[in-house]
Amino acid sequence: MSIITLQSVKKDFGIKEILKDASFSLDASDKVGLIGTNGSGKSTLLKMIAGLEPIDSGQILANSAAKIIYLPQQPDLDENLTVLEQVFADSGEQMALVREYEEISDKLAHHSEDSQLMSRLSTVMQRMDATGAWELETNAKIILTKLGISDFEARIGNLSGGYRKRIALATALLSEPDALLMDEPTNHLDALSVEWLQSYLNRYRGALLLITHDRYFLDRVTNRIVEIDRGDIYSYSGNYSYYLEKKALAEESAVSSQRKHQGVLRRELEWLKKGPKARSTKQKARIDRAHALRDTEFKQVLGKVDISTVGRRIGKKVIELKEVSKAYNERTLIKDFTYEFSPEDHIGIIGSNGAGKSTLMDIITGRVKPDSGSVEIGTTIHIGYFDQHSEELLAALNDSQRVIDYIKEEGEFVKISDGTQISASQMLERFLFPGNQQYAPISKLSGGEKRRLFLLRVLMGAPNVLILDEPTNDLDVQTLAVLEEYLEDFTGSVIVVSHDRYFLDRTVDTIFALEEGGNLRQYPGNYSVYLDYKKSEEAAQKSNNDKQRNLEAKVTSEPKENANNKKRKISTWEKREYEQLEGKIAQLEGEKVKVEKAMGNVSPGNYSQVEKLYQQVEQLKQAIDKATERWMELAEMDS
Repeated sequence: MSIITLQSVKKDFGIKEILKDASFSLDASDKVGLIGTNGSGKSTLLKMIAGLEPIDSGQILANSAAKIIYLPQQPDLDENLTVLEQVFADSGEQMALVREYEEISDKLAHHSEDSQLMSRLSTVMQRMDATGAWELETNAKIILTKLGISDFEARIGNLSGGYRKRIALATALLSEPDALLMDEPTNHLDALSVEWLQSYLNRYRGALLLITHDRYFLDRVTNRIVEIDRGDIYSYSGNYSYYLEKKALAEESAVSSQRKHQGVLRRELEWLKKGPKARSTKQKARIDRAHALRDTEFKQVLGKVDISTVGRRIGKKVIELKEVSKAYNERTLIKDFTYEFSPEDHIGIIGSNGAGKSTLMDIITGRVKPDSGSVEIGTTIHIGYFDQHSEELLAALNDSQRVIDYIKEEGEFVKISDGTQISASQMLERFLFPGNQQYAPISKLSGGEKRRLFLLRVLMGAPNVLILDEPTNDLDVQTLAVLEEYLEDFTGSVIVVSHDRYFLDRTVDTIFALEEGGNLRQYPGNYSVYLDYKKSEEAAQKSNNDKQRNLEAKVTSEPKENANNKKRKISTWEKREYEQLEGKIAQLEGEKVKVEKAMGNVSPGNYSQVEKLYQQVEQLKQAIDKATERWMELAEMDS
């Protein structure tokens, strides 16, 4: 069943044609990922479907019986409501019952003998049962907690933009619509929240149409990819990995077809140059065909950002932090952190929202002073800081400032990796800003295009230390892929703060995890390797806890000895079993260590192998627990 259908839709903003003649449908079972370069019209398409942006021609049909919810990047919430009130805003009677129940319960806590209150409470509880309000409140609190929100009574007006986005996301999920339109739902979510949302949407029964830069998320949630490419829409069945395979084949085929076309055209043009006269129908047809070939236009392979700026020399001393600490009010964000960054470092910094990741970056760059400790930067170091709030910096500019003028403030010319110099205009073209956009005001750019423009300006400064704070927010997947390749060959130090698991897997070789209390713990490897370490640690902790519980239970349950309850002597064969168990437990422990090491050496992305090894570790743990428990039983008998 089709929920949304686009028929021959056109949209043009003057300097850019968004949709030429687009037709597209979203069925009830679709989980669609919408991709395209920044400014290609992804967000505009969602707004048109949601009825917030007019179309120039064509029509958009929506199933009148279907409930469709649109989650924008910048949701508009009522600042006077509390978190729970906002989440329940569309819940009508259910919301009223929940609030009434809470008010009565609060009063009963102080007047427990009030019979009228008890009677009212009983009535409200019955109505909550009838309307399903109990489940609604429980689900709301679960979803909010999973998204990192614990203060349900906080006022919306007192919360940051990131918290507001998560509250809007919770509101959308709780409404259980037939179709969800989501614009960058993973922005402002930490890795654990993204994992939870991914799992939730995998179970979600409605249709999805979402924009996201998170390629792992795209791969695991979607069953179809729709690409907007210079006004045209292309649909690919399957997830993001399947799309990449088909896209590569399509581009190879297009290049091959164009090459053949050029060969035929060259021969026909040579024939035309000889001056054939159209004396026969056959010759005239060939002349017409030659002209048609000459006039044929091929859509070039989608342009890609070309990052080829030259770097500068980096000395041995990069950045040294010594016993750095920072706290706000009573909360410690960073505690006694000491580290000496090297020229080859590619470090990813992770942690929950509000843990202090951006604060650490601001301390390194001198924007924020630590409460104690010191930061020393080498004399040859030139830092390029791609701030997660770069769009705010751009918004602070005069709206009438032209794109090219903004870039020229960094330099009229820039030296690229092959040593040649190119103009600011040429550099903009390499970053997919064509001539007509270069002379347009910055206010005409999309959020993602502004981010890409700021990235260009950062790189034009030829940094030898790159600090990227949430670089994947609002950048399209094509630009991210090129940025990842650039960072692989970057001859300098890279420090990345990101919740994007794919980006971290591609760009870093060490993880710093910012944990509770301001401690920064180091893990070798990329993000996937870090997850494996954490799983092993949690499994080991669980095993130790289980052993302790088993031991305590055994001690508690064993009967006390007395004259009539003597302990049974160990038999000969039990004595032999007891002696053999010591060696068996040691052998099993050795095997577990080997498997855990093998798990840490698995190449990133090979999840099937990691899962296989993880199952082996779990089986070995069970065998160790069983053997240890039997050993303890026999040891008691032998004592």
